[in-house]
Amino acid sequence: MTKQELFERIVAILHQHFEIDPARITPEASLRDDLDIDSIDAVDLIVQLKPLLGSSLQPDAFKSVRTVQDIVDATYGLARSAA
Repeated sequence: MTKQELFERIVAILHQHFEIDPARITPEASLRDDLDIDSIDAVDLIVQLKPLLGSSLQPDAFKSVRTVQDIVDATYGLARSAA
Protein backbone atom coordinates (compact mmCIF):
# COMPACT_ATOMS: atom_id res chain seq x y z
CA MET A 1 0.00 0.00 0.00
CA THR A 2 1.36 3.42 -0.93
CA LYS A 3 1.40 6.41 1.39
CA GLN A 4 -1.33 8.02 -0.74
CA GLU A 5 -3.51 4.93 -0.37
CA LEU A 6 -2.89 4.95 3.39
CA PHE A 7 -3.82 8.62 3.54
CA GLU A 8 -7.08 7.90 1.72
CA ARG A 9 -7.89 5.02 4.08
CA ILE A 10 -7.13 7.20 7.11
CA VAL A 11 -9.38 9.96 5.75
CA ALA A 12 -12.15 7.36 5.38
CA ILE A 13 -11.62 6.11 8.94
CA LEU A 14 -11.66 9.63 10.38
CA HIS A 15 -14.79 10.44 8.42
CA GLN A 16 -16.69 7.22 9.22
CA HIS A 17 -15.74 6.77 12.86
CA PHE A 18 -15.26 10.34 14.03
CA GLU A 19 -17.63 12.16 11.64
CA ILE A 20 -14.91 14.57 10.51
CA ASP A 21 -15.54 16.36 7.23
CA PRO A 22 -13.00 14.96 4.72
CA ALA A 23 -12.30 18.51 3.52
CA ARG A 24 -10.76 19.25 6.94
CA ILE A 25 -8.43 16.24 6.77
CA THR A 26 -5.14 17.26 5.20
CA PRO A 27 -1.68 15.81 5.77
CA GLU A 28 -0.76 18.88 7.82
CA ALA A 29 -3.91 18.80 9.98
CA SER A 30 -3.17 18.57 13.69
CA LEU A 31 -5.12 15.74 15.26
CA ARG A 32 -5.81 17.70 18.43
CA ASP A 33 -6.05 21.29 17.25
CA ASP A 34 -7.61 20.90 13.80
CA LEU A 35 -9.57 17.65 14.06
CA ASP A 36 -10.47 17.60 17.79
CA ILE A 37 -9.02 14.11 18.32
CA ASP A 38 -8.39 13.65 22.04
CA SER A 39 -6.40 10.87 23.71
CA ILE A 40 -9.39 8.52 23.95
CA ASP A 41 -10.19 9.09 20.27
CA ALA A 42 -6.53 8.42 19.46
CA VAL A 43 -6.78 4.98 21.07
CA ASP A 44 -9.92 4.29 19.02
CA LEU A 45 -8.08 5.43 15.90
CA ILE A 46 -5.22 3.01 16.60
CA VAL A 47 -7.76 0.18 16.93
CA GLN A 48 -9.22 1.16 13.55
CA LEU A 49 -5.74 1.15 11.97
CA LYS A 50 -4.91 -2.36 13.16
CA PRO A 51 -6.56 -4.12 10.16
CA LEU A 52 -4.37 -2.08 7.80
CA LEU A 53 -1.30 -3.65 9.32
CA GLY A 54 -2.42 -7.25 9.66
CA SER A 55 -0.24 -7.70 12.73
CA SER A 56 0.14 -6.57 16.28
CA LEU A 57 0.05 -2.84 16.53
CA GLN A 58 2.36 -1.23 19.06
CA PRO A 59 0.79 1.93 20.53
CA ASP A 60 4.33 3.16 21.35
CA ALA A 61 4.85 3.69 17.62
CA PHE A 62 2.23 6.43 17.76
CA LYS A 63 3.57 8.40 20.76
CA SER A 64 5.04 11.14 18.58
CA VAL A 65 2.09 11.34 16.17
CA ARG A 66 0.67 14.86 15.97
CA THR A 67 -0.62 15.25 12.40
CA VAL A 68 -2.41 13.14 9.82
CA GLN A 69 0.88 12.79 7.92
CA ASP A 70 2.48 11.44 11.10
CA ILE A 71 -0.19 8.71 11.14
CA VAL A 72 0.50 7.90 7.50
CA ASP A 73 4.25 7.71 8.11
CA ALA A 74 3.96 5.59 11.27
CA THR A 75 1.45 3.21 9.70
CA TYR A 76 3.49 2.94 6.50
CA GLY A 77 6.63 2.13 8.48
CA LEU A 78 4.88 -0.50 10.59
CA ALA A 79 3.19 -2.07 7.57
CA ARG A 80 6.54 -2.34 5.75
CA SER A 81 8.27 -3.90 8.76
CA ALA A 82 5.41 -6.39 9.18
CA ALA A 83 5.63 -7.51 5.55
